[in-house]
Amino acid sequence: MMSILEYAQDVNKSTEEIYKLCDRLGIKYTDENTDLSEDDIVLLDGEVASSLDDEDEVVIDEEVASERAAEEALEDHVEQIVIDSKLNIDDSSNKQKLKSKSERTENSNAKFQKDKKALYKHREKLMDNEEKEDNVVLYKEDMTVGDVANMLGVNSVEIIKKLMKLGIMASVNNPLAFEVVEIVCLDYGKELKNADSKDISNFEKFEINEKEENLEYRPPVVTVMGHVDHGKTSLLDYIRNTNVVSGEAGGITQAIGAYQAEVNGKKVTFIDTPGHEAFTEMRARGASVTDIAIIIVAADDGVKPQTKEAIDHAKAAGVPIIVAINKIDKPEANVEKVMTELSEYGLQPEAWGGDIIMNEISCKSGKGIDKLLENIILVSEMADLKANPNRYAIGTVLESRLDKKIGVVASVLVQNGTLRVGDPVVVGTSCGKIRSLKNDKGQDVAFAKPSTPVEITGIQDVPSAGDKFMSFETEKQAKSIAERRKARLRAKDTNRSGMTLDDLFGRIQEGVKEINVVLKTDVNGSLEAIKQSLDKINVDGAKVTVIRGGVGTITESDVVLAHASNAIIIGFNVRPTSSVVDSAKEYNVEIKLYDIIYKMIEDIENAMKGLLDPVYEEVVIGEVEVRKIFKFSKVGNIAGSHVKSGNVKIGANARLIRDGVVIANTKIKSLQREKDQVKEVNKDMDCGLTLENYQDIRENDIIEVYELKEVKR
Repeated sequence: MMSILEYAQDVNKSTEEIYKLCDRLGIKYTDENTDLSEDDIVLLDGEVASSLDDEDEVVIDEEVASERAAEEALEDHVEQIVIDSKLNIDDSSNKQKLKSKSERTENSNAKFQKDKKALYKHREKLMDNEEKEDNVVLYKEDMTVGDVANMLGVNSVEIIKKLMKLGIMASVNNPLAFEVVEIVCLDYGKELKNADSKDISNFEKFEINEKEENLEYRPPVVTVMGHVDHGKTSLLDYIRNTNVVSGEAGGITQAIGAYQAEVNGKKVTFIDTPGHEAFTEMRARGASVTDIAIIIVAADDGVKPQTKEAIDHAKAAGVPIIVAINKIDKPEANVEKVMTELSEYGLQPEAWGGDIIMNEISCKSGKGIDKLLENIILVSEMADLKANPNRYAIGTVLESRLDKKIGVVASVLVQNGTLRVGDPVVVGTSCGKIRSLKNDKGQDVAFAKPSTPVEITGIQDVPSAGDKFMSFETEKQAKSIAERRKARLRAKDTNRSGMTLDDLFGRIQEGVKEINVVLKTDVNGSLEAIKQSLDKINVDGAKVTVIRGGVGTITESDVVLAHASNAIIIGFNVRPTSSVVDSAKEYNVEIKLYDIIYKMIEDIENAMKGLLDPVYEEVVIGEVEVRKIFKFSKVGNIAGSHVKSGNVKIGANARLIRDGVVIANTKIKSLQREKDQVKEVNKDMDCGLTLENYQDIRENDIIEVYELKEVKR
């Protein structure tokens, strides 16, 4: 609901103009404060849109006439050159290429006008996303015996008797686990579902049970990932310019961060993300937009650090992987070597008896790309991708921006249902009404079906990439849902929690059977040894899964992956930088650091059993940078150092770090300021220091000074 004044401001018209439209449409009003109904707004939107289109048509006609005159002159000029040169050339293909752009513009605009008028004239009500289900009981956290009895409409004593038969002793106020309530519900012919999965305001967890007869084929959504300069952009550009839907002859532009190509009559949607970090950032917000991940590897360069990260991110997302081995036409290309390296990371080629499709391609010549596209269709057919176009739309934001002229603009991917001009919508925590839809060519469209990327306007706030959206029948419903989402977000911020070692026992009791870990070590030998030890851990059927294992310091990419996968980061003889520590705090990801393998394994096992010993937290009290080494035969190496932060004390624990890797754990043996021996040196001071039982100190090494303090559980 909105007043005439609010509506006039919303569509950038005067109240007098709106009064005239109301009179024409028979809408009753008294003054500018008169409230308009939903039906009134839909009728007015149609009239306003038509008046705007009439204005646009005049401009378009002038542009079309100008373009047509210029192109006809160009065609005449080309024909004259051919005649003058007396060449017998078949210029039919050239004329086809010179086909007037204005005709394409006219056709797309005419289709848009036709679709929009049909939409406003016969606006059908779509299937509501919130549907009541019979025989379904909703489980809420800490649900008690009494709650279950009330939901099932029976006496609490009856539930207690059933629990006793299952070997569970419980009173009316005892909370019950999901699995236990599920068994009880089955006895009464009821199905148990998590309450979050049926809360329509919780887009990220909301589940829709579609009937098979309502489902239709939808195009696959594909993301390309890989190392820098391995050909990701070249591959996307080649596909875009040769297989773009509608086959435009030239001047293809990508208006949004996704586009559609056509392969053997079937569409494929490609998402052009800036990298695998962005891919996982979206997944961290609950946005699983990708159906297939393509890992691109250069045949002359092999598997590189970002290739490994891309593989880890794709595996963690649980989507099918296709490998594209690029640059095969280079003299130094070695496809066998690349396949061997990929197999070491768990991607076994089909040619070697594995299950990963690997295509040899050249983005320069186009060799093998048609086969790659055919394989994408093949994998999508095996996945049996379907959606229901006859319900209100659900989807994900790909990117967004604030335009000075038209306000908030968001590129979105429709994942289920149909998004239409005029539909009320909630994006993230912001609500609005779809004012315009533009496809990947920048053309206006009246609606967008599943797996279609479009650019929308009409929302109030700039959303983040990965935010979910949903359209509704009425603005009142959309505003209500937006308020509920804002309240949930505020509550989530105050109670935000990630996975920690202390949580493991509780999570296992809740039924979690897989504990995700990101593991980083100093050397490959340690990595393999720790992996094998973690694989052997099994507590009450719960196992530890290393979703990424690597050598080197902990990075921000590790933090993003851990956040998206609800994982713990474990470092062995490595140290994160201060920026990575800050990032982990922001994402609420726990980083546990060890220098003894058996202590690490023991801590994880005890955490899973709920038997953790008291925790001693490391408190860093100072950081020192080594700037010059002074060698003395009697004393040994003295590190001429600068205290960058905190302070340094004699006898304090010290950790020598070189290039992010822990070289030694020791203590501060001596401290000297100028010619005096001192007990403590503070920030921004220079000093000389020695370490206990360690001499291999080098310039630019970092010495981290810390204390151990017991933390209450």
